[in-house]
Formats: sequence, C-alpha cells, structure tokens
Amino acid sequence: MKTLLLAAAAIAIAVLPANAADIQVKMLNKGAKGMMVFEPDLVKVQPGDTVTFVATDPGHDAQSVPGMLPEGAQPFEGKIGKDLTVTFTQPGVYGVKCKPHYVMGMVGVVVVGDPSSNLEAAKQAKNPGKAGKLFTELLGSL
Repeated sequence: MKTLLLAAAAIAIAVLPANAADIQVKMLNKGAKGMMVFEPDLVKVQPGDTVTFVATDPGHDAQSVPGMLPEGAQPFEGKIGKDLTVTFTQPGVYGVKCKPHYVMGMVGVVVVGDPSSNLEAAKQAKNPGKAGKLFTELLGSL
C-alpha cells in the first residue's frame, strides 16, 4: 500500500509544472495607459502557467476574444466584478477583453511560449473601435 501511495505521489509531481508561475493582471478603471485598462496589457508566460485577472475595480470581466486563440485552446469567460484564474496550456497568442469596455479598448494579450502558432491569425481578427487599434499595437510589438 505504501509503495502504491509513493508511486502515485511521484506521478503527480512529475505531471505538475515544476515552476509554474501565476501572473496577476489588474482590471482597472484608470491605469498608467489611461481609462479602462488591463495592467499589464501584455504578459508572456510559459505553458502551464496561470494568469489571474484581478477585479481591482468593479464592473470588469476578462474573457477570450474569438479568433484570437491558438488551435486547441479553450475559450474562457469570467464574471463581472470577480477574479478569474486561467491556466494556459497551448502555446500561442490569446486576445483578452473586458466585455463591457471592449469598444473602449479594454483589451490585453497573453503570449504563451512561442506566439508563432497563431500570431498572424490573431493580427487578422476583427476588433471594434479602440480595441482594434490597441490589439494592432500589442501584436506588432511581438
């Protein structure tokens, strides 16, 4: 029995990311780059890392942007005024928006490992208003 428990523990440790990081992104009414922002608006992580979108100010959520997810990645959608933690496993570029403030440009980008798997597709995704301009700037910096 003891051997079985030790074997199970060893397997669990082997499949968990050894140094998985948790990056925090604040959802703000006002930040260093202006009104209605994710701060930071561009984060780079490795597969297995998590990003916690922190509802620092009320009235915000974090959700994935259609057309801006790597193949095989699961879309995510948080609730207004609640923190959301997402574990990113598929390498590539993920577009993130705050649904109520999307057209005002409350968007961000999470880059997981190598962005090349869907970077060009993410650049081609249509986004309204200020969101489109900010995504162009963020993706152009990669």
